[in-house]
Parts: sequence; structure tokens; C-alpha cells
Amino acid sequence: MTTEPISLTPPAERYSDARSLVRPQGRAREVLEVGDLPDPEPGPGEVRIRVSASGINPGDVGKRWGTPGAPMPFPRVIPHSDGAGVIDAVGSGVDEQRLGERVWCYGAQSYRPFGTAAEYCVVPDALAVGLPDDADSHLLDQAACLGIAGITGYRALLADGPLHGLTVLVYGAAGGVGSIAVQLAVRAGARVIGIVRTPRNGTSCAVSAPTRCSSPEVSTFSTMSARRPRTGSTGSPRSTSPGTSSSTP
Repeated sequence: MTTEPISLTPPAERYSDARSLVRPQGRAREVLEVGDLPDPEPGPGEVRIRVSASGINPGDVGKRWGTPGAPMPFPRVIPHSDGAGVIDAVGSGVDEQRLGERVWCYGAQSYRPFGTAAEYCVVPDALAVGLPDDADSHLLDQAACLGIAGITGYRALLADGPLHGLTVLVYGAAGGVGSIAVQLAVRAGARVIGIVRTPRNGTSCAVSAPTRCSSPEVSTFSTMSARRPRTGSTGSPRSTSPGTSSSTP
């Protein structure tokens, strides 16, 4: 693909040859632009990831669109906070054994101008989470979706304390945030009831974790297994909805 160079304002001089989507806020067709930037070089405590998959989230769209409460305090950005790939360079202070490691990352464009919608991205070492050595492209694609959805699900469920023995109601249990929330809640020892749009969505919930799912298209719960409340529990229900919790901007 032929691209034209794009001019950038500081601190973009760190970047040189990554094909990227950048520009100010507005409609996608009006502000997104494909072009060449310098390859990013990791600074102290940072790693560079050769990106295999970039995850897009509603928050990314909101910042690009200019949604109130979602400012974009940089004149130009490479969007997307989540992604996955292989570490191919490390900065000073980072263990060189990380070179060649398959990772997923989060927060790449949270409070930073350069996200994962490029061939390379640089993130702090701690934001690049290791994956199995034999992770294939399919697993990397899935891992690129973990960041914001996983953080949102985790905060919605566990910010108030342990779930052991409680009943958790998850709306949108087959969605990105919801499916992760279901698995986290089951792992934490909760009894999970999921609300889904269709019976088919309920089947996908059952595959991800033991739960009970209800759909507007059916009048009774499906026959999926559910964990019983633990003895000594207060029995208090806890509800989470993907639309009621926010993640890192």
C-alpha cells in the first residue's frame, strides 16, 4: 500500500516507519489517516511490541469522536489501547530475556499519544503481559481484546470486595465485558446468572463458564449449570452491566 508521510508535533520524533491511523477528533472518515511514522524506540523501562493484533474498544471510538468526558489531549494520536504481539526491542532497565516474548498489552494509548493501531508500539514493561511461548495467531487475536474489557469486568465485580458465596447477575453476559465478568465471577466462587439476547448467546456463556442464562426469547432459565451459594454467605446479590463501569481512559 502506498502511503504519504505525515507530519507530527513533539513528542512524535521518537517514531519513524509505522503505518498508523492518526489525527484529531471527529468522524472516522474525516479524521483517520494512514501514513508512515518513524519506528518507535523504547525508552528506559519500556518494551517495543511488533503488533499482531490491535483491539478496538468503545472508549477508543469515544476519544476519537470527541465524546464529552473523553478528551484527547494530544494534537495527533495512534489510537487503541489494547493489543498483542511479540517484543522485539527493550529499553534500559528491562530484562533482555523478554526479547521474542509473546505478549498482550493494555493502556498503550491511555494518557499517551501512541497506541496499538500501528506495526509497532512502545509501552511500559509492566503493561506487556506474557503469553505462552506457543501462542498462535488465534490466541494473539483473543489476547488483544483483554485489556479494557478485562479491566472493566474486574472493577465492576471486585472493586467492592470478595464474591465468594454471593450471587452475581451479569447483563450482556455473552459480550466482551460480560463474558469476562462471568468467568471472573465463577473463578471467585460466585453463583452467576447471566442475561443474554438470544438462546444461542446463552450457549456461548455455558462454554466459557458454568452459569445460568436468561434470554428475552425464552420464559425460563436454560438448563446450564450454576454454582450454589456457599454456606455462611450473606446471600446478597451483586449486579454488573458492561454499560455501568468505566475503564482506564
